[in-house]
Amino acid sequence: MSKKNTKYIFVTGGVTSSLGKGIVAASLGLLLKSRGFNVTIQKLDPYINIDPGTLNPYEHGECYVTEDGAETDLDLGHYERFLDSNTSQNNNVTTGKIYQTVIEKERKGDFLGKTVQVIPHITNEIKRRIKILGKQNYDIIITEIGGTVGDIESLPYIESVRQLKWELGDNNSMVIHLTLLPYLAASGELKTKPSQHSVRQLMESGVQADVLVCRTEHKIPKEQRAKLAQFCNVSLENVIECKDLETIYEVPLYLQKQNFDDVVLKELDLKSDKEADLKDWKHFLKKYQNPKKSVEIALVGKYVSLQDSYKSIAEAFIHAGADLDTEVRVRWVYSGDISEDTIQDSLQGVDGMLIAPGFGDRGIEGKVLAAKYARENNIPLLGICLGMQIMTIEFARNVLGYKKANSMEFDPETPEPVISLMEEQKSVENKGGTMRLGAWKCALKPNSRLMEIYGSKNISERHRHRYEFNSQYKEEFQNNGLTPSGVNPDTGLVETLELENHPFYVGVQYHPEYKSTVATPHPLFKAFIRAASK
Repeated sequence: MSKKNTKYIFVTGGVTSSLGKGIVAASLGLLLKSRGFNVTIQKLDPYINIDPGTLNPYEHGECYVTEDGAETDLDLGHYERFLDSNTSQNNNVTTGKIYQTVIEKERKGDFLGKTVQVIPHITNEIKRRIKILGKQNYDIIITEIGGTVGDIESLPYIESVRQLKWELGDNNSMVIHLTLLPYLAASGELKTKPSQHSVRQLMESGVQADVLVCRTEHKIPKEQRAKLAQFCNVSLENVIECKDLETIYEVPLYLQKQNFDDVVLKELDLKSDKEADLKDWKHFLKKYQNPKKSVEIALVGKYVSLQDSYKSIAEAFIHAGADLDTEVRVRWVYSGDISEDTIQDSLQGVDGMLIAPGFGDRGIEGKVLAAKYARENNIPLLGICLGMQIMTIEFARNVLGYKKANSMEFDPETPEPVISLMEEQKSVENKGGTMRLGAWKCALKPNSRLMEIYGSKNISERHRHRYEFNSQYKEEFQNNGLTPSGVNPDTGLVETLELENHPFYVGVQYHPEYKSTVATPHPLFKAFIRAASK
């Protein structure tokens, strides 16, 4: 492999949103990494929020958290799961961050009295953010631009790409345009016209697509492929088909069959003596598609009508399940529907239960009932973040006898605040970016179930919360069987709970799902599925 300088790949989308730019970018990253290149992927989001941390999951799906505490778009989860490497604050940029930085510079007088404009000031900041990662010894940086070509919000990003392609010089950057070929059943044909218009719109902004990746329900006939190449000014081999597949994990292999990585390396004038080796990926996919047994897990949450709200949890089930030759079927249960009268219908017959993270008091009592049901019926239960807090509330009410026990998040005046606001959060006024975020250490109790699962006393996991287990109740919980088995070594904050004499009843304040990847399924999810399988 020869490397002269960092190369940049820009992934844009056209015709419609939600085409899967993130999956295509992650798949390309995996292919290039397997060829021996050091690759990272970043996402440029055109919304004006500083980050998705304050967005309702129904607005934008899951908020993904990085090791260094960035609240980011869920596509970063795909990047990490496919590449098996960490992203950072610099891998997700929003329009809000761009404008905030430029305005702060203007207030400090950095522009020496100049009129601040979209060009050059906003575009310069976008380019600076794109190139920050180039200083970290990456061979290739893939930049996914959110939204669709033609959106007003995306225009500054497209203009920045135009400028960068000129500044970086020949063969140092390229544009991959993801588009849709709709199928008209009445005429029985794929239509290329929307893609032609999308590419033309991109060209009107001064950017020529180098490669077309076409989302389609059917195979693209040769004549349609040739038509796309001719009308969109790309080589025939640079028209890549991306057909609908059963799982996103098939996409890298499907693209590899069309020499997608070779096409990209040729455009960037890069050479590699190493062929793409996806042996381990194929092994994972084979196990995932050919399970020997199955379990049904009830995911009890508030946002189950949009399953992307729990994307990392769903993917962690896939990784762990494949590793254990087990199909994990998820029963999506809305906690607001759970009551004393409906709980049997909602949860009967499941092999395990996961109480999901969340915020706010809607559906909380349903989650408390679910935790009680799992505890009393010996159903394996994993509680994540709010899920652990729910387990705490349920145990305090029904075992310790504190009938009014609650979290201060739901009842600030509760006489038994078994879940309290973290001390450092009491003076916080702004909601955005102020939670306990990112990787924090946890020391596990010797001979605990969790220490056995992790195979280590000292672990590090990612967090996203404001409220904590109230340590004033720690001894009472331990004496009655719900043991605080993991604490932060610096603050004493209780990180984990586990119930004695139960097949699997574990709550964790952190988010283990964020660290699960195809290559390294998370041990906690594996242990949970093993317990559910029994």
